[in-house]
Amino acid sequence: MLIVFNPTAGRRRRQRLDRALAVLRRLGFGFDLAETARPGHAEHLARAAAQAGQGLVVAAGGDGTIAEVAAGLAGSTAALGVLPLGTANVFAWELGIPIRPEAAASLLAEGEARGLYPGLARFGDGSARLFVQMLGAGFDAAVVAHLDLGLKQRIGRGAYVWGAVRELARYRFPPLRLVFADGEMRASSVIVSKGRLYAGRHLLAPAAEAAAPGFQVAIFRGSGPVAAAAYGAALPLNLLPHMPGLVLRPATWLRIEGEGVAVQADGDPAGRLPVEVAVAPTPLRVLLPRRAGFARAA
Repeated sequence: MLIVFNPTAGRRRRQRLDRALAVLRRLGFGFDLAETARPGHAEHLARAAAQAGQGLVVAAGGDGTIAEVAAGLAGSTAALGVLPLGTANVFAWELGIPIRPEAAASLLAEGEARGLYPGLARFGDGSARLFVQMLGAGFDAAVVAHLDLGLKQRIGRGAYVWGAVRELARYRFPPLRLVFADGEMRASSVIVSKGRLYAGRHLLAPAAEAAAPGFQVAIFRGSGPVAAAAYGAALPLNLLPHMPGLVLRPATWLRIEGEGVAVQADGDPAGRLPVEVAVAPTPLRVLLPRRAGFARAA
């Protein structure tokens, strides 16, 4: 077992990792620990481990670290394990992976590998990016692009709230063009979701199935500070799927266009539009609880 750890979030994340490692040692499980040193390093470490025949590679960090490790394992037979040490831990909440470090470590010993289908984004500059939970373009991607990382380390998810308030005053909501296999739509923002949850345990796309190829696409038609504030108020109440101006539709492929609009993938900046989004060609094996399927939103 290789554990890939992102140490940039500070002492609290290290303490949570140590609690998980203590459980693995007590259970008698051997492991190697590799720390990331730069963006993209987790993907490189995971790919090298899979090529060397490692059967289980564990992402110890937030959703961005998980996505990097998943990208490194794409196309291999190695399974992805998760120690959720991040700020939002959306992927863990979605799949029923325990948030407590001790319970997550026990899952690495007791869980079973199941397949899910990530998304694959291809950008106009030729680059590509795997995502395991979501890809967004528009307002939420602008919040991520301008996020104060120091503030995020100090106050966690509150940094996103502050970032959203700041973007409300300056984001201009440029129009987006969405091209589907069966037609086109216009939007102010869009979130392509592999799972039901968004920004933690908040419900966005009730019909999404992580184990099935394809996505639920959340299309936001309202624009301006008033619409964005309304969406923000609906999010913690799990009312977002019922908001006026929001359309949810399934897709297995789409193209998103918009002049210079930011894109985020799994909570990290990913580039600029245009982007084509499709299903990854092979499923990803993920270590999940034996006793339950995918978690249901509270």
